[in-house]
This record gives sequence, C-alpha cells and structure tokens, in this order.
Amino acid sequence: MAEEKKQTYETRSIKRLESSKTASAYQKQWFHTLRPRVEAGEPFALLCADAPMEIFRAMDIPFVVYQWWTAICAAKQMSGTYYGYMKDAGYRDDICSYCSTIYGCALDPHPEEGPWGGLPEPSIIITQSECSVMSKIENLMAEAYDHAEQYTMHRYHEPVITENWWDKAFEHYTELSSPERLDFYERELRDLIAFLEQKTGRMFDMNKFREVMDNVNEQDYWYRKTRDLIAENKPAPAVISDTVNAVMQAQWQRGTKWAAEHAKGLYEEVKQRVDENNPAVPNERIRLMWIGRGLWFNLAFYNYFEEKYGAAFIWSMYLGLAADAYGRFNYEDNPLRALGTRFSMITDFLHMPPWNAEWFLKEARHNQIDGVVLLTSENCMNNGDFYYNIVKTLEDNGFPVCMLRADPADAKKWNQETMTAAVEDLIVNRIEPKLKK
Repeated sequence: MAEEKKQTYETRSIKRLESSKTASAYQKQWFHTLRPRVEAGEPFALLCADAPMEIFRAMDIPFVVYQWWTAICAAKQMSGTYYGYMKDAGYRDDICSYCSTIYGCALDPHPEEGPWGGLPEPSIIITQSECSVMSKIENLMAEAYDHAEQYTMHRYHEPVITENWWDKAFEHYTELSSPERLDFYERELRDLIAFLEQKTGRMFDMNKFREVMDNVNEQDYWYRKTRDLIAENKPAPAVISDTVNAVMQAQWQRGTKWAAEHAKGLYEEVKQRVDENNPAVPNERIRLMWIGRGLWFNLAFYNYFEEKYGAAFIWSMYLGLAADAYGRFNYEDNPLRALGTRFSMITDFLHMPPWNAEWFLKEARHNQIDGVVLLTSENCMNNGDFYYNIVKTLEDNGFPVCMLRADPADAKKWNQETMTAAVEDLIVNRIEPKLKK
C-alpha cells in the first residue's frame, strides 16, 4: 500500500461566507441518507459529471457524481489511499486521477472506512463516450462493482460555433445546435429514461421534470446575479475559497428546491457584504482568475497571496459556467430538448477552443482581472488544445497567465513551494509592473 504524503502546510481555506459552510453541512447530511436507502433495496447510480442528473432527480433515483466524490476524497486527504489500491493492483500511477479515484474506491477492501462512511455500492453506472481514457476507467469500475449495470451515453461531434453564446444560452439555446444534433440528444435522453424505467421500475414524470428544470433555472439565475456582484465591485465581496465550495456542493443537488434556495441565500449574503462595504480582502490590489478544476486537497492555496500581496482569487469557472451555461428558459414545448442543448453546448465548449477561449476572455474583462492562474493536469486527455487556445487568447489581450502543472486531486504530485513561487512570480514580475504604469 502506498503511503499518504504528510502535509507540512495549511490546506483548509478561510471560510468567510456562511453559505459555504451551509453547503458543506447539507451535502454531508444528504450523503448520510444514501446508505439506508440503498440498504433498503433502492437503486443507486454513479454518474459522470456531464450526465443528465435532472432525469435521475425527476425519477427520484439516488445518485452520486463520481468526480464530486473525487473532490471529497481529496479534501479528506484520502486520495493517496485509493491510488495505492490501484498501484497494488498493477496499474501505473499517472492515470487520470480525477476520473480514476472512484475505481480505487471500488478496489477498497474496507469501503466503510472511506469519507463519511464510504460510498454505497452502485446498481447503475452511467458513462459517456467522451474520452477513451475515461471510458476504460468506467469499464473497469463497472467490472469492480460486479452487480452494477453500465449504461453509456453518446456524443454528437458536429459543433456549431456561435459568437457570444452566453447571450443565447438561456432563451435562444436552439440557435447553438443544428436540428439534427438536437434530435440526437433528445433521443439519447429518451433512451436513458426507457432504460431507467425498465431497470428500476420507476416511471418518468414530465410534470416532476418540469419542476426540476424550474429549480435549475432559479438556481442559475441567482448564480448569475452573484457572479455579477463579484465582477463589478472592487474590492470583491467574495473570493473563490468560499464560492467554489458554495456553488459546487449545491450544483450536485441541482434541480432541488434546496439548491435553488441556497443559491438565493448565497446571493443575498454577497449582496449584504456589498451593501455593508465588507470586502473579502480589504487590501485587495490584484484580482486573479483561476482556470481549471478546483485544488480540492488544498483550498487554502487561494488565500496564501491575500495578506502579503493584496492578491485575491475572485473568479473560478464553477460560478462562471453556472451563471452562463446551465439555465434554460422558455422550454415549455419540449423540456427534454432544452436539457439536451446543454450537453450539446458542453461538447462544443470542450472541443471548440475558439469558442471557449472567447468566453474566458469575456469573463476576465467583466471581472476586471489582472492576471490568470491556470491549473493543467498532465494526466488528463482533455487538456491539449483546450488550454493552449485559452492561454494564447488571454495573453494576446493583455492578461498574463501562469500555468501550474499539477494534479487537482493527488496531493502527492503537488509541490507547495514551487507552486507558490510560480504565482508570486506572476504577481511580482508580470502584474505589479503593469499596475505601476
């Protein structure tokens, strides 16, 4: 068994918002309700992050998104344990950790010792044909959980590039995909529903699904207002050590009334800080943008540069994408088709670099960003052109970028001194000279 690396630096972030604490507490409480339901014989599904959780929500099928579980394992400093199980099973140690942590959990001979009592054994695994590495990991996971039935959803790779897509995503989303592509995604969702009805005996209720979609729209409406508050106020009323946690915990409850109400509460708390002139970092001089997955095992990293440099990480793609990409208004004719457009758009976002780079540039300008830190994991197959074009677009438009090559889930591959020095170099040698001009 591989030994977990002992940390010599603070990893817990400063929590300034009650909304962040509330989200964590709720998610933990919710998780503890899963095991009794599974033990009572209810179906339990593992989903990849892009799977249509709204369908499962409408059918009241309990589920966990396994990339979220990766983040929980990393935050609890337990990832190394699971990578050790994979290494003991003969696998190399540079497999994509973000997707493979759950496979390590499947190999754990004592799953009850995992975070929060461990993950219940699934009966359904929903996978996607997005990435060959992810697909192989998901196949192995399905074999390890030998009582689980694997169902694979497919992608339609015929992108429709649309400038300023963020202005159309909520109310004019059909303009972002071809009719043929929308037909494909609607069929994918209907086929998934048919599989779930047969597998679980639970029937899909369109009225319930409409309620779920309404809750999603309300949740993302408040996220958009929160994003705008942070973007338009200097110093910022909140930083990402709070918003990443508050947003992402609630996103895994997307479609519930609690998630919508929590998003409203987050907005109201941030608005109160604006009204009371209570900034997150009172000495803020520099506004930083974090691109990439959250540094789940070391969220305190975002706070390290505040006191010394007045540098505040105010932007992450979690709040940004929630604000611009998830809501779907005016879907009355066909809510399934509206949901399908989101998967269509996510495919474009990942695979059409000019499209996503322009969005990051828009967000950098809107949030009055001074510099960008981009986390790229060398063991992820989706990091090639996606990040190259973002860096080039931002740099060409005057936003200096520092790239950190590290794993967002594996603390063993993180060097605190090297990464801190890289961000300090960005601040001292690339940002501060521009501010003095």
